[in-house]
Amino acid sequence: MQPDLPPRSRGVIALFEENCTVCMLCARECPDWCIYIDSHKETVAAEGGGRPRVRNVLDRFAIDFALCMYCGICIEVCPFDALFWSPEFEYAEYDIAELTHEKERLREWMWTVPPPQAHDPAAEPPKEIGAAEKAAARAARRPPPGGPPGPPGSRR
Repeated sequence: MQPDLPPRSRGVIALFEENCTVCMLCARECPDWCIYIDSHKETVAAEGGGRPRVRNVLDRFAIDFALCMYCGICIEVCPFDALFWSPEFEYAEYDIAELTHEKERLREWMWTVPPPQAHDPAAEPPKEIGAAEKAAARAARRPPPGGPPGPPGSRR
C-alpha cells in the first residue's frame, strides 16, 4: 500500500517532451550537472512561403538520479514548463549505472504528475489582470476614431 504523500512532495522529475525547446537552461543551472541533453537542428519550411525556420530537435534528455540532489532548480528555471515533480518514488535499481533515466522513462512519469493546486480565491488577482482591466475600461470610455467630435474646446 502506497502512503498518502503531501501535495508538493518531491519524488522524481518528469519530462513533457513536447514543451522542451532544447534551451539548455536546466542543464546549465543544475548544480550537480546530472542532466544530459543532445539535440540537432532541423530546417522547417514556413507555411505560405517565407524564409525557412531552423529549430532544435531533442535527441536525448537524461537525468542521472544517482547524482541528482532533488533541489528542483531545473524545474524552476524551465521557461516552457517541460519539467515537473512527480510523486513517484519507487525507481530503485540494482546497478547504480541504471539510475540514469532517458527521456522515454521520464515521459512515463509525466502521467503521474498531479494537476496544479487551485488558486486561493481570497488572493489578490495578478497585477497583469488588473492592468488589462484598467486598459479595457479606458478604451471603453474613449470615443471611437472618426466618431462624433467632443464638446467645443476639448481635445481628442
